[in-house]
Amino acid sequence: MGKSTGFMEYERQSIPERDPATRTKDWEDYTLPMSDEEAQKQGARCMDCGVPTCHSGMEVKGMTTGCPVYHLIPEWNDLVYRGQWKEALKKEHEMNNFPEFTGFACPAPCEGACVLGINEPPVAIRSVERSIIEKGFAEGWVVPEPPEKRTGRSVAVVGSGPAGLAAAAQLNKAGHWVTVFERSDRVGGLLTYGIPEMKLPYEIVERRVNILKEEGIRFQTNTEVGRDYPVSRLNEEYDSVILCGGATTPRNLEVDGRGLKGIHYAMDFLYANTKSLLDSNHEDKNYISAKDKNVIVIGGGDTGTDCISTSVRHECKTLTQFDIYDKKGSERDNEVNPWPQYPIIHTVGYGQKEAEAKFGDDPRAYAVMTKKFVGDENNRIKEVHTIDVALSFDDEGNKVRTEIPGTEKVWPADLVLLAIGFSGPEQDLIEKLGIETTVRTNVAAQYGKYTTNVEGVFAAGDMRRGQSLIVWAINEGREVARECDRFMMGSTQLP
Repeated sequence: MGKSTGFMEYERQSIPERDPATRTKDWEDYTLPMSDEEAQKQGARCMDCGVPTCHSGMEVKGMTTGCPVYHLIPEWNDLVYRGQWKEALKKEHEMNNFPEFTGFACPAPCEGACVLGINEPPVAIRSVERSIIEKGFAEGWVVPEPPEKRTGRSVAVVGSGPAGLAAAAQLNKAGHWVTVFERSDRVGGLLTYGIPEMKLPYEIVERRVNILKEEGIRFQTNTEVGRDYPVSRLNEEYDSVILCGGATTPRNLEVDGRGLKGIHYAMDFLYANTKSLLDSNHEDKNYISAKDKNVIVIGGGDTGTDCISTSVRHECKTLTQFDIYDKKGSERDNEVNPWPQYPIIHTVGYGQKEAEAKFGDDPRAYAVMTKKFVGDENNRIKEVHTIDVALSFDDEGNKVRTEIPGTEKVWPADLVLLAIGFSGPEQDLIEKLGIETTVRTNVAAQYGKYTTNVEGVFAAGDMRRGQSLIVWAINEGREVARECDRFMMGSTQLP
């Protein structure tokens, strides 16, 4: 635990942020470092709660609560409070290969399960986590640790997102030769191209990848398995294969006018923006620009927020985000959303703060359903037609949305970004390998086992479970490495 009276003496303080009105003029990290002293205070707020629930990941009513990688949160909170930073770093790495990824981009379901959060603001767990790993890199404590000996076994990991990287890191520790295939030109998957630079700078991903390279992991970029690299070679050249390709098929919005120019999937918008930024600081113009455009973002989640923040930096003309749900309350409804479930409350993300600083108001429109898109004479989007909806539930608990007459509205639009999630993994490689899938088109592999119907082929992360959190991807990457090691060696010492 931290200080016995810390939660009564110190208020919650998260990682500080740069001023929203000024940070949108660049693509740098929108946050500021937390001082060691402040991080120690936040660690001190960790209670002697008897049975901590922050570190035990589970799903309750379809939502994640607690930490899926079983982070030793109370332990490293206490070590930070006591100033034992190097020991805290060791504890952090015991259960999470990449605390910097979760420290920058995880929504922190651990904080939703914090016992202190029952009646006080929870411990700022993610802020302490990030402070530990950043201090570790600054002090030179994070160094390559290649295995002492090799087993002679080889593994192909398809996909270099958090699941693939975690699997590769663990299998390399076990002494296997690991090759990670990535179809993009940079390693990281959606860590690199799906999360904007100001939210997760590429240098954060790159410095960890460089360590993995020095530890002996081989990365083969610009290589799409099944197209650039025949699937027949996998069995010929590797003892086992792990599929970590993600759930990258975007969910479509099938309404009239969907085929108009100027309507894009959010991930196409974000991917092109980051690639152009990293390649040429946008000088090559190979991205979808929101400059001087009326932008509509359809979808109320984190990806939609990333689109907002990116559009503001492009200097868009106007900006609106459609959320199909009603505006949530500022406090948890303990009858329908009791602790330790993740709190369903109204929050203002970094992108909404930036839009408000630029345009004077939160960009979100709530309980809005898109009815159709209307184009101009050049077949380009010019309007989005909507209607307000009321949410109810039928006798079987299914959501029912009822249109409210008289609430029709027409919104001017030059650019529409669809940020309504993903429907599952792409099927081409799955079909070529003869892998069975679920009714939701995910790879059929049992959680905890990760074996597919093809011997020696495993699957983990979003490709297996569907669109999910970074922390679940790391959890599954670590676990699939354990099962893959067991398959090749007959036993395993991996956690």
